[in-house]
Amino acid sequence: MELFDTHCHLDAPEFDTDRAQVLARARANGVHHMVVPGVDAAGWDGLLALCRAESGLYPALGLHPVYTARHRDRDLDDLARRLEAGGLVAVGEIGLDFHVEDADEERQQALLEAQLAMARDAGLPVILHVRKAHDAMLATLRRLRVRGGLAHAFNGSLQQGLAYHDLGFCLGFGGMLTYERSTRLRRLARELPLEAIVLETDAPDLTVAAHRGERNSPEYLPYCLHALAEVREMDPAEAARRTTANARRVLGLDDAG
Repeated sequence: MELFDTHCHLDAPEFDTDRAQVLARARANGVHHMVVPGVDAAGWDGLLALCRAESGLYPALGLHPVYTARHRDRDLDDLARRLEAGGLVAVGEIGLDFHVEDADEERQQALLEAQLAMARDAGLPVILHVRKAHDAMLATLRRLRVRGGLAHAFNGSLQQGLAYHDLGFCLGFGGMLTYERSTRLRRLARELPLEAIVLETDAPDLTVAAHRGERNSPEYLPYCLHALAEVREMDPAEAARRTTANARRVLGLDDAG
């Protein structure tokens, strides 16, 4: 089976001591494609170098809403230059996070809108991080239309999920799907159209139930696949084929290899 991890922070320092081994194990488990999204300007050079050095890694650059205190206006200028240079599959990880303590919602919104405009001008999809802000995000996307993209670690309602899909987005499901107690999330994964679903790990965070308390890893994506197949009562090989096809379609990789 060929699997696509649509959200994996393989550039994170948690992988500095064994990144090559993690990649080898992931590939041995069928995970041959991974999107590596950026979260702040300081990490972009290292992320791009990693993706150039390893096959099957797709870079995305963005300014994450949780780290608004780190971001400077010049970072937007830097992002615009890098988008012009090409080689990216998406703008992200960007979004709105109203769950964080003392969230600067106005600053988050301004950064989001600036990056959505860049993505639209570049013709790229976006990778969204959204917590406690789905209605605000959907209203923004309806106003500032982009090519679609990925709603990472989706945890909204069925109605919100369908609204994202109508706007050209796929919804990411990962490690939380493997926990029996995630009844609401598992119901969502069952009720949403399969065309709206992609798999992700968010490694090194949000690990699977079988590795509770450990660092998450792209090599664990098969656990997410089997959880999805279980809740949808379908063949894992077919779930792998369909979710990988969804990822390639939404990222515009069907003709890009």
